[in-house]
Amino acid sequence: MDREANRRDFGKAITLAAAAGMMGKKRLKAGSATASGRLAILGGNPVRTQPFPDWPVVRENDETAWREVLASGKWCRLDGDRAATFEGEWARRLGAKHCLATSSGTTALLTALNALGVGPGDEVIVPPYTFAATINVVMLQFALPVFVDSDRATFQIDANKIEKAITSRTRVILPVHIGGSPANMDRILEVAKAHGIPVLEDACQAHLAEWRHRKLGTIGTAGCFSFQASKNLNSGEGGAVVTNDNKLAEVCQSFHNNGRGGGDAAYSYVRTGSNYRMTEFQAALLFSQLARVDAQASIRSRNAEYLTRQLEQVAGIMPAVLSPGCTRSAYHLYMFRYDPQHFQGLPRSRFMQALSAEGIPGLIGL
Repeated sequence: MDREANRRDFGKAITLAAAAGMMGKKRLKAGSATASGRLAILGGNPVRTQPFPDWPVVRENDETAWREVLASGKWCRLDGDRAATFEGEWARRLGAKHCLATSSGTTALLTALNALGVGPGDEVIVPPYTFAATINVVMLQFALPVFVDSDRATFQIDANKIEKAITSRTRVILPVHIGGSPANMDRILEVAKAHGIPVLEDACQAHLAEWRHRKLGTIGTAGCFSFQASKNLNSGEGGAVVTNDNKLAEVCQSFHNNGRGGGDAAYSYVRTGSNYRMTEFQAALLFSQLARVDAQASIRSRNAEYLTRQLEQVAGIMPAVLSPGCTRSAYHLYMFRYDPQHFQGLPRSRFMQALSAEGIPGLIGL
């Protein structure tokens, strides 16, 4: 979404594809959305033939940054300063005190869970509607993921069901801001505070998104981001942990660097750990993209808001609802539910085929 696609065609294509359920193999009546021709899946011409904008977007400053790291010979963060520079700027953009760059969003989550002391026998509250990494990292700590159902309207964890899932073994509440929109952080923090449980935000898809004008990832005890190739800010692979807790930041730094201690003792190990360091190449790409990430985020918001207005006019298509405290969604994904009852029982898979035939890509969720 670096540049605005023809949003009117997008809304029109959704409407046309949705109509497939009502027409079967018959033409719609005159005056209907597809009166001028058949749907593409039934042999008509697709409403969109131009490809969508490529991602990621590559600019001259990306190439310059990459070549500078290559020429420097300082490709590891232990020798260079690119990772540290990115960490400082990302923390500033988010309003966080500390940022630690890691090799991926998965290793960011692993690092944070380790620093929070999650281990065998512990329980971590998670939503079932998330990427596999959220669950994998809990089990890699030999802990048990405890699922709390998602809210059907927002797609986010149902914050009102979290308290009933808490036991004496609950160590962390791990909400996922799926698709880039916030979970109900007011209620989550209220429950967490009442039980003395830290909140680790999985903000891997939620770059620059906000809850009551506070950046996601900075509201709980810590937050984690992914910079994988599909993300709004990306370096192919990469991640980050952000926190305002000095001690937690120190432990995260040590753990992701093989358990090394601070100071000048390069080979002084104070705990177990692993190598989850970000390379200087990854950090250089991320820092160069920061020059345009805000503009790209604004385009995503405008496109999504327009699309929502269009889809709300189509019965059976229900765009994800933003929680009342959301002041900005990252719209990493644009999510909606499809109700076949409004399309004479047309299976979701057939709807997706019709959508694709019109030149509009889409993915089926869980």
